[in-house]
Amino acid sequence: MLEIFLLVIFSAALTACILSGVSILFALIFGLMIFSFYAYNQGHTPRKIFEMWLTGVRPIKPILITFVLIGIITAYWRAAGVIPAIIFYTADFFSPAIIFLMSFWLCALISVLTGTAFGTAATMGIICAAIADSLEVSIWLTGGAILSGCYLGDRCSPMSTSALLVATLTRTDIYKNIVGMVKTSIIPLILASAFYFAAGKFFTADGAPIVDAKEIFSQAFVISLPVLIPAILIVVLSLLKLRVQLMMFASILACAAIGFFIQGISVGELLKIALTGYHPLDTELAKIMSGGGIFSMALVSAVVCISSCYAGIFQATGFLNRLQSLMISIGKKFSPFVSVLIASIITSMTACNQTLAIMLTHQLCKKVEPRPEIFAIQIENTAVIISPLIPWSIASVIVLMPIAAPSTSILAAFYLWLIPICSLISRRK
Repeated sequence: MLEIFLLVIFSAALTACILSGVSILFALIFGLMIFSFYAYNQGHTPRKIFEMWLTGVRPIKPILITFVLIGIITAYWRAAGVIPAIIFYTADFFSPAIIFLMSFWLCALISVLTGTAFGTAATMGIICAAIADSLEVSIWLTGGAILSGCYLGDRCSPMSTSALLVATLTRTDIYKNIVGMVKTSIIPLILASAFYFAAGKFFTADGAPIVDAKEIFSQAFVISLPVLIPAILIVVLSLLKLRVQLMMFASILACAAIGFFIQGISVGELLKIALTGYHPLDTELAKIMSGGGIFSMALVSAVVCISSCYAGIFQATGFLNRLQSLMISIGKKFSPFVSVLIASIITSMTACNQTLAIMLTHQLCKKVEPRPEIFAIQIENTAVIISPLIPWSIASVIVLMPIAAPSTSILAAFYLWLIPICSLISRRK
């Protein structure tokens, strides 16, 4: 089967890039070439193939705008002292016995507020890993807790691009989807918290020293309650169900005001930070706070655009028709959720990135579950959280690599494992 052969070649190219440390963008461009050749071989003209690309990209325009806003907000939350303030007011709660639980919940908090697993890993993830290292606890378990926390918000935050993508593809309301995601995550959240709490009791020793994060940030930033306003705005406006882009824009404006009036950052510097990110001169501070900016989202945006082109080609050429028929048969024999779960495992292992896995799972299973609201939750409970569980996927590598955690930390990402497991059990009752 030509389709399977091309998918294998594409997967091999992705794997080669990941193992060699080369950007996966090259593999994605290669994939676009071979899938476009497949369309050309079917008799489609180059103009028609270009139209297929545009068809795939059009639905994700709101996501690209969100990427720009995420780049700005992750830079401004650093520069304005929002993230340092959150850490400042929570650092005293760390101890060896609850380090895993706190790492999970703090990463979950930041990921819910920002909607980005990558941004959370680059900020709170690095800080939690540094504190865990000073406490001399297992980086394996810490990495699993951080990975779980990062994708808790990536799954169900109103600012999450993956949640926005799922809502766009299924033509559902993101806030209604979030309600469904929260309902299906209550038991996994409780169980994961219990596991991390138990791990802290059994796998850590008392009396280890702790990093004084408060001192580091109090020297570099003005820490006060008003600095938390941008984070509070996200919570309040999300409860009011304001559009995601407007909500983020409001937080950005608040950050700009705090940066100018409280932190003493000039207008010119604020504009530069929005583009290139926050890069403090202090070397110690730079290790844990550098990042963000519109330019930082360029690679992710390119990956999403090219992945979207695939979706346009697959839809127009019927590339996935045979696999789609198989998914329909599995759905009828077992259940729609089982079909979506199997499809998401296949697409996550093949695509090596979360965006394409979501889009391919949608294409493969959109005829399996006719109810859009249910289908959206099924994708959220499978494709969105399966990708971080694939060792060679960028979704896991980009979280674990900056904190020097081994890939086996995936096994300790209890929350991510429990979501599909609990969903399967609930459907058997």
